Amino acid sequence: MLYAVFMSSALPPFPKPEEPFDAPQMLEVGTSSDEPCLRADAARNRARLLEAAARLIAEQGVAGVTMEAVAAAAQVGKGTVFRRFGDRTGLLMALLDHSARQLQADFLGGPPPLGPGAAPLERLRAFGVAVLYRSAEQLDLQLAAQPEPTRRFSHPAVGSLRTHVTMLLRQIVPDADCDLLAHTLLASLDPALIHHLTRQCGMPMERLEAGWLDLVARVTATPPPGTGR
Repeated sequence: MLYAVFMSSALPPFPKPEEPFDAPQMLEVGTSSDEPCLRADAARNRARLLEAAARLIAEQGVAGVTMEAVAAAAQVGKGTVFRRFGDRTGLLMALLDHSARQLQADFLGGPPPLGPGAAPLERLRAFGVAVLYRSAEQLDLQLAAQPEPTRRFSHPAVGSLRTHVTMLLRQIVPDADCDLLAHTLLASLDPALIHHLTRQCGMPMERLEAGWLDLVARVTATPPPGTGR
């Protein structure tokens, strides 16, 4: 099973969220808007640099992506890369930006059960499975792109996922501490943990998927899917 099963091939328009809770905003990664006169050039440079970084990953793996290597591959000065992305983590996060936007588009406005239209419990189950397979497919890049510990949980991409999970939990278990429960659930989808379980322990993805569904059932005090209870 692949994450592509859970996501649309194109980014759908963003309707106004139906839920009465704080809906996550589309994350912004990359060029800042404080250079209005250079916006077109900056966008072209950013795309060129990301294409060069993607080629390096395809040829050498994530370890081959350094600011110097990307600058050389794109035939620009190293300072241009630093101005566009800040540091290597910012560059790698930008490479993950498109799939992150696809995931957000799917859980905010895509088809159910991941998007609106399904029961909150079904959406929470589908969300975890989608994130799990997306992380597994991009595991090396996700691990390399993780911010340092002091910035990790405040990053917009992480905050968007946490806000969505919190919103769903408030509809399923409104009397619980949904903010902390969201952290607990997302911890089980951490790329480092997925790396350990799949590559070091040899667990199949099917077991991790079943584990997510079981965890959701226990946290929300609801029957697991398919039990008929």
